[in-house]
Amino acid sequence: MARIDFGGVTEEVVTREEFPMEKALRLLQTETIAIIGYGVQGPAQALNLRDNGFRVIVGQRSGTRSWQKAIEHGWVPGETLFEIEDAARQGTILQYLLSDAGQIATWPVIRPHLTPGKTLYFSHGFGITFNDQTGIVPPADVDVILVAPKGSGTSVRRLFLQGKGINSSFAVYQNASGRAREKAIALGIGVGSGYLFETDFKKEVYSDLTGERGTLMGAIAGIFEAQYEVLRANGHSPSEAFNETVEELTQSLMPLVAENGMDWMYANCSTTAQRGALDWKKRFKEATLPIFRELYASVASGKEARRTIESCSQPDYREKLAEELLELRNSELWRAGAVVRSLRPEKANVEESMIN
Repeated sequence: MARIDFGGVTEEVVTREEFPMEKALRLLQTETIAIIGYGVQGPAQALNLRDNGFRVIVGQRSGTRSWQKAIEHGWVPGETLFEIEDAARQGTILQYLLSDAGQIATWPVIRPHLTPGKTLYFSHGFGITFNDQTGIVPPADVDVILVAPKGSGTSVRRLFLQGKGINSSFAVYQNASGRAREKAIALGIGVGSGYLFETDFKKEVYSDLTGERGTLMGAIAGIFEAQYEVLRANGHSPSEAFNETVEELTQSLMPLVAENGMDWMYANCSTTAQRGALDWKKRFKEATLPIFRELYASVASGKEARRTIESCSQPDYREKLAEELLELRNSELWRAGAVVRSLRPEKANVEESMIN
């Protein structure tokens, strides 16, 4: 493992140079990797592993949209595509990639097929960390590992096809074989990771739930709405309010931060923007730090897990979710966003080429 300095703190990471694909293939050459669930992470990880030369099968309930999607992606029923129980029986490595609620519901089907010597793989620490609520307790004679790509399944696949890689964490919860850590790294390389950093199941899920509710999704969406409402209340048009709230951030500034860091982005903005941003940054940190502390405490106590399990296990959850997302889509903020996106030059060019 390479030792990397992360701003004064040294961590060990695994790169493709240290653990090349050839080594990963040799290590797992006798394994059958069963992807259980073809929803969010399943397609990307399954396709990347298949393209990299691993032996892969998919387990998914027949008659679902995900089953049909798997067929469209080249998985063949009865050969590489099976019902979940059949795939679990055949697989020696079970990549358990159903939603957290789906994992809880399907565990009684999976558990009997975790025979001695098999490996149970997760991409999220939820089911294991909160097993007092999920009931997911693996037998002692199987390896239990985690590889968690730091992005959506769409990003995992897109970066793979671009010849790049996504950052991923990995962890070992149970090392029955003595080779669990090597397996986790090999699978991390196989699914398309650019580099891997080590963690544990609890830290992965605590950071993940905090991030999703915080700056990755929840906090940023709330800040968008607040700024947009203030601009509109003060007479700014929808297009102006959206451009100054979302469009400039996502299309201009965040790519600069991704490429070179926040300080570089500040240094390449106007002096007026620099001064205002540096002054108000402190106020926003003071205002939100108590909320983030409350959020992390809610995650660590298991409260967020309970809320997730209770909500997502309701029979009408998907219908209620669709209503919430429709309300979001129909808000003036995101209706304005749809119009602005349609006016982007590259969007217009794409649509024109499709017409012609």
